[in-house]
Amino acid sequence: MRCRRCGTSIHRRKPESIARTWAFLIAAAILYLPANLLPIMLTSTLLEQRSDTILSGVAALWRDGAWDIAIIVFVASVVVPILKIGVIALLLWSVQSGARWRRSERTRLYRIVEFVGHWSMLDVFVVALLVGLVHFRSFADVQPGPGAVAFAAVVVLTMLASMSFDPRLIWDVPAKNLPPAPKS
Repeated sequence: MRCRRCGTSIHRRKPESIARTWAFLIAAAILYLPANLLPIMLTSTLLEQRSDTILSGVAALWRDGAWDIAIIVFVASVVVPILKIGVIALLLWSVQSGARWRRSERTRLYRIVEFVGHWSMLDVFVVALLVGLVHFRSFADVQPGPGAVAFAAVVVLTMLASMSFDPRLIWDVPAKNLPPAPKS
C-alpha cells in the first residue's frame, strides 16, 4: 500500500509490539540499578587504584572544576535513561488503556525518546576511549568495570524498546470505543 498524500509505502504494524516493548523495558529497568551501583571504570596508577560509578565520576568531575562536563554526564547517563524508561512505560500504559488524550504530544514524546536515546551511550564511549588511549600499563591502566556492561545493556535495551514500540498504536481507537455498526 502507498500513502495517498505523499506516495511513500505504508508498512504493516509491528507484530507483538506491546509485549516486546514491555520485555525490553522491564529488562532495562532491572539492569538500571547495577548499572549505577557497580563501578563503570577501574583506574590504577603508580600512586592509587580507583573504581568509579557513574555518580562518583560525576562527583569527581564536579570537584575538579569540570562542572559543565559533570552536568552533561549526569544528564546523559542518569536523567535520560530514567526519563526514557518512564516515557516508554507511560506510552505503553496509555496505549493499553485506550487513552485518547494528547495524542500529538504522546507521539512527540516518542520521537524525542527515539532521538535522544543514542546520547545515553556517552559513558560507554568515554570508557571505551580511555581504555583504548591509556596504554602505559606500567604507569597507568584503565579498565571497564561491570557497571559499564550493565549500563550499555540498559542503553541498548531502551533503544530496542523504543524501536519495537509502534507509535501508530497511539492513534488507534480501541474496539470498545468504536461506534456501533449501522443496521441494515
